Amino acid sequence: MTRPAGSLVAGFLEALAAERGASANTLEAYRRDLSDYAAHLQAAGKSPLTAAAADVRAYLADRGEEGLAASSLARRLSAIRQLHKHLYAEGRRADNPTLTIEGPRRGRPQPKVLTVGDVERLIAAAREGLDDPARPLRDRLALARMTCLIEMIYASGLRVSEVLGLPKSVVRAKEPFLVVRGKGGKERLAPLSIPALAALAAYRALLAEAAPGLAVSPWLFPAASESGRLTRQAFARDLKVAASAAGIAAARVSPHVLRHAFASHLLQNGADLRVVQELLGHADISTTQIYTHVLDERAKAMVRDLHPMNDDDKSREK
Repeated sequence: MTRPAGSLVAGFLEALAAERGASANTLEAYRRDLSDYAAHLQAAGKSPLTAAAADVRAYLADRGEEGLAASSLARRLSAIRQLHKHLYAEGRRADNPTLTIEGPRRGRPQPKVLTVGDVERLIAAAREGLDDPARPLRDRLALARMTCLIEMIYASGLRVSEVLGLPKSVVRAKEPFLVVRGKGGKERLAPLSIPALAALAAYRALLAEAAPGLAVSPWLFPAASESGRLTRQAFARDLKVAASAAGIAAARVSPHVLRHAFASHLLQNGADLRVVQELLGHADISTTQIYTHVLDERAKAMVRDLHPMNDDDKSREK
């Protein structure tokens, strides 16, 4: 009896969750893409067990004609490849029809990057009034929390989900690093700068003074929300307020842009791409290679400044 396409997709998602520790958001994205693929095959009288390479190409072509962007088509193809790889590995198919299919050509967008000066202005704006004893404690706590979050992400390159999901127990006195559990449950060390450690200490002291009820929470950044911790929406909103106060367009700033600034500024100052990959928690170096524009600029500067043929005297001799 042929297994329904829905159960084939469900089996793949179960394996994805069990073997790779995929997050709920990742699983839902796979579910949407693969359900659409399975429905397309069903309309053509096919299933993931009988689909040929031509069927996969036809699906991608149809979605492309409907206006799906190249980046979205590439994501769909990636999900379909993973499904067929799973079916082949499980012995459900004797082949993988996606092996010969090339993904749509697309230009990879460059990450939004803040300058070091931008980050300095952002931090200054976030902490404006923090040390004013005349301000209400709750206001000062909000300023201390925002300053701490900016300093921590810029110092460590943490994802917003990682920093907001930190337990209070992760902080150890004067330790210049955190142990972070990232995607797939993998742990890594995240560095903390001296300013980040100072901002963290100031925030925790104000939390205990201004909100003792929240201070007993197991979360590092507790809040009166359903999850008991600060939400990414609230953080992103308050960060844009700080950006506007710093004279930076709100559209240029987000928690993820701070993570990009961490990586870009490290590379600009000579860090190795592989080291940055480990610090960011990227499983694949190709993900980190969105920062190669920084390396390109650095290489151009090195040739300009260090190559003997670029010496001013020699240039004048020509």
